[in-house]
Amino acid sequence: MKTRPVITIHYCSQCQWLLRSSWMAQELLSTFADDLAAVTLKPGRGGIFEIHADDHLLWERKRDGGFPDAVSLKKRVRDYCFPEKALGHIDNPGKPGN
Repeated sequence: MKTRPVITIHYCSQCQWLLRSSWMAQELLSTFADDLAAVTLKPGRGGIFEIHADDHLLWERKRDGGFPDAVSLKKRVRDYCFPEKALGHIDNPGKPGN
């Protein structure tokens, strides 16, 4: 059986990024609730904002030019952790009814 991944959001508490980080955690849990082992928030300092799936870096604020929106983050998590999973309307923007 495949181990479910743990997503860690490492955010800067000096920069007041807790609210943004908790919103992103909520978005991931609403989409991948049955697929993830956990989504954890890890406070840090010095402008850090990184999102890891286990030990794999998915997003880094400085490298990736800011913060991800919900769609970009969900796609990165899906592409790395669950490439076979469909994300519904996220995968098919512009279709009638989306």
